[in-house]
Order: sequence, then C-alpha cells, then structure tokens
Amino acid sequence: MPSNANAFAAQSPESPLAPFSFERRDPGPRDVAIDILFCGVCHSDLHTARGEWEGTLYPCVPGHEIVGRVTAVGSDVTKFQVGDIAGVGCMVDSCGECPSCREGEEQYCETTGFVGTYNGPDPVLGGHTFGGYSDHIVVDESFVLKVGHQADDLAAVAPLLCAGITTYSPLKHWKVGPGQKVGIVGLGGLGHMGVKIAAAMGADVYVFSTSPNKRDDAKRLGAKDLIVSKDADAMAEHAGSFDFILNTVAASHNLDQFLTLLKRDGTMTLVGVPEEPHPSPSVGNLVFRRRALAGSLIGGIAETQEMLDFCAEHGLTADIEMIDIQDINTAYERMVKSDVKYRFVIDMESLKQAA
Repeated sequence: MPSNANAFAAQSPESPLAPFSFERRDPGPRDVAIDILFCGVCHSDLHTARGEWEGTLYPCVPGHEIVGRVTAVGSDVTKFQVGDIAGVGCMVDSCGECPSCREGEEQYCETTGFVGTYNGPDPVLGGHTFGGYSDHIVVDESFVLKVGHQADDLAAVAPLLCAGITTYSPLKHWKVGPGQKVGIVGLGGLGHMGVKIAAAMGADVYVFSTSPNKRDDAKRLGAKDLIVSKDADAMAEHAGSFDFILNTVAASHNLDQFLTLLKRDGTMTLVGVPEEPHPSPSVGNLVFRRRALAGSLIGGIAETQEMLDFCAEHGLTADIEMIDIQDINTAYERMVKSDVKYRFVIDMESLKQAA
C-alpha cells in the first residue's frame, strides 16, 4: 500500500508554498526508500512553482537536491542497505534504451526525456512526481547516489546534486585541468561551485561579476581574481587568453564580451537558461578564432556519482544557509534578489513541526 508523505507544495502559480500531503509508492523490488534529511533550494524550484516555465503541474512539490537516510530497500537492490546515506538529484527515471541512456547520459534521454524528480510523469502511480520538499521519497536504485562525505557535511552536500553536477559535467567534458585559464561567469549557487570544482581540477580560475565587492569571496572559494565585467579596460586585459569559460548566468546578456576573451579553439559553455533569449553573438567572433559556444545540462547518474566522489575526496561542499521549511517563501523572495551565499538548504526535520 502507498504511504502518506508530508510536504510543502504550491497549488497554483500565485499561491505560496504551504503544507500538503500525498501518497508515495511502497518500495518495489528495485526501489530504495529514503527519509529526507536535507533538501537544497534551486532557482529551478522557484521558476517551476511560480509557473515561470511552461508546463508546471499542480500541486507542485519542488526539490531535487536531496540527501537522506535509507529506510527500506527492495529485494533486487544491491547497492544500498538500510542506514546508508544516499542522494537523489534532478531525475528519477528515463527510457533506459536510447543511445544516450545506454551511454550513461540519461539527462539527454532521446525517447521520453528523463523523468524529473518533480513535475515529471510518475512511472508507477501515474499523475506527476513530487520532489524533495517532503519527508521521504522512493526511487529506483539506478537513480540513487552514494554519499561519501562526513556526517556533519550532509546539509552542504545537498546542493551538489544539482549545482555541483551542473558545473562539474561541462568542466569534465571540456577537459579542464592544470595549466588552463578558466573563467566562471556569475558567482551564485552554480558559479560558486564552478569555482571550487575548477580550482580542485587544477585550473587557474577567474570569476566574472558585475559586483566588485565579491572579489574576496571569489578568492576564498579558489579563484585567482575577480574581473568586473562592466569594466571594459579590465576585460580587455584578458582578451584572447581563456581556454574555457563556464557561463552560469540565467539572465539575457551580451555573450560577445566573453567570447572575445577566449583563445583560439576556446569554448564558452552555457548552463543558465534565461527567460528571454541572449542577443545573437557575432559570427565573426567565433569564426576568426575557431571559438565554440556550447551548452550543457546536468550529468548522467554515473557522472553524478563521480562528481560526489570527487567532491568528497577534495573536501568540497556548497556554501549554504540553512532554513526551516516554514521559511521557504521568504527564501524564494531573497533568492530572487540574489540574497543568499550561496544556496539555501532546508532542514527537513522542521517539516515535522508543520505536519
């Protein structure tokens, strides 16, 4: 029989998130049941809950940066046992059969698309999936991650399940490493993890920001320096010198100012999706230096596990501000203003007070 779950949900684009209950499936043979300890708050949660992206299904229970404790496993589960600390990221299923899925790139599933941890089609109960702003979750073992960090780091591990893999995947794909000059555009939830991971990979990292007052933070996180993107002279000093630029900004802006900074054969990869399209960059800026403008999503499950292991090995976690679930609507308002360093994480113990 399905089990009752307590959560916070948005009932419409205009409604604040509020207590809500629904049914989770009982673990099947391949399933892992997890009591959620911590859930990160991603900007995607806000966009979806408020209907700013098309296709939100209500009631909407957001949350795809989940860390918790395994409470039950199905008879065919081999990777997890009761008591393990586990993670769940942005997806909980995919077709498993298309070329992308067979190659471990489930995030690019070509048949059905991956099933989102929330707001996706529920493959078992029907309806749609509900995410991590809840007390527990049941997920197929193939989409559950092992968490190797220390117990006192678990809250700060949660954002790695989205912000961490969203930045790790392109840095790994474009072979960022020692001897390379790498730029990170934007110092927010994604950008601060991009700095930490690129620096741990051995690159010389520079942050691009419109805010010069973030320089100390950029250096603390592992950057060599911060370049003020509004300062034309400062930008010109670095023209043609970057091997790779990771652009995390999710607002429409001029891409040419960064493309100009790339070396011949350099690449700028976009991971932020703006509500309005970026102005089209100059083709000449690409053609005359064989520069590339690319995009990247999250990573597949195998790569996400690789990222978690890499971060555990290098002692990397997110910079977080812990909140109670009762403060989620205030956190959303602050997130709109970029008033967080650098990721909110919900202590799901607080959900018991609202149940």
